[in-house]
Amino acid sequence: MSKTISLRLDRNEVGQILEGLQSREESWRSSAKFLRDGFFPDDTFVCEECSNFEEAEGIANYYRRIIAKIERQFN
Repeated sequence: MSKTISLRLDRNEVGQILEGLQSREESWRSSAKFLRDGFFPDDTFVCEECSNFEEAEGIANYYRRIIAKIERQFN
């Protein structure tokens, strides 16, 4: 069973964490799209390492859930 942790951060710090998590989610969503459709979003795109688009999509959804939990507390 996972432990729950409480952190005390100022709003700017939480915003920075959210920005980083959103960047990771976007990277995984782009990877899922690339693996599913062969679409390159731009010249800087690097596909995340995974087995298939379902795995990439699942990881992107995991990041989305974390973001949503933080945003509920942040707002």
